[in-house]
Amino acid sequence: MADLEGAGESRTYHAGVPQRDVGFFLKGMGHYDWGLQNRMARIFDPRSGRTVMLAFDHGYFQGPTSGLERIDLSIVPLVPLADTLMLTRGVLRSLIPPAGAPAVVLRASGGPSVLRELSNEEIALDVEEAIRLNAAALAVQVFIGGEHETKSVHNLTRLVDQGNRYGIPVLAVTAVGREMVRDAKYFRLATRICAELGAHYVKTYYVAEGFDTVTSCCPVPIVIAGGKKLPELDALKMAAAAVAQGASGVDMGRNIFQSEAPEAMLRAVRAVVHEGVSAEVAHALHLRAKQGGEGA
Repeated sequence: MADLEGAGESRTYHAGVPQRDVGFFLKGMGHYDWGLQNRMARIFDPRSGRTVMLAFDHGYFQGPTSGLERIDLSIVPLVPLADTLMLTRGVLRSLIPPAGAPAVVLRASGGPSVLRELSNEEIALDVEEAIRLNAAALAVQVFIGGEHETKSVHNLTRLVDQGNRYGIPVLAVTAVGREMVRDAKYFRLATRICAELGAHYVKTYYVAEGFDTVTSCCPVPIVIAGGKKLPELDALKMAAAAVAQGASGVDMGRNIFQSEAPEAMLRAVRAVVHEGVSAEVAHALHLRAKQGGEGA
């Protein structure tokens, strides 16, 4: 029993001070449960409201793609610099040190390889497995307009039902087939469908024309995919333009781990996303770090 000595009647009731009710900082998240909000706050930095996700889940359908042949050598040194890791459960268990790891978003869909029709995916992860691995979120591919569109949408809705049951958010990843036009009209459609069907946030591609209409029409946060490898300055310009037009962060893979100086590039991306540094300034910091000088 606690020692009662000195436990006099409290005088600090602050009766005239209304209790503070701090609203949640992320778009569309105000009505969700505490646990789900807490997980989202592990993914998105509450100070900036944004995230820098490091994606290296490519092997689930591509195998050992360039830069990911040895994840222990190319990715593990970058882990402390990321807000969130986007990866598969196999790599998480095999290679990522549990101590000090940031938030984890687990790839939860899969099936076909690059040798087959990619849209024919299934849910490939049980929610209890996600709980065991302390996942902050689950990621599912959604192929709007793809051959197996309906199946991928059902994968999303089933995963959202399971995630809501246990307070685990779901990231819907809008996949674009080879025959589809990557424009604002398509991404307004794809991101809105994902949000309407329960995705807690959405990953999509940046487009130079009309991207602000994509973010404004989507009622949940959007992060942009890094996409194919670009020159470092171009990748930083894309990140800067995306957050200026309403994106809540980036999920970059190849533009980080295929860079000549991955750590310097990741620091530069963080400066753009979290600190509002211009792409040009961040690129200069990247070059200085790459050459062995002071980093960003």
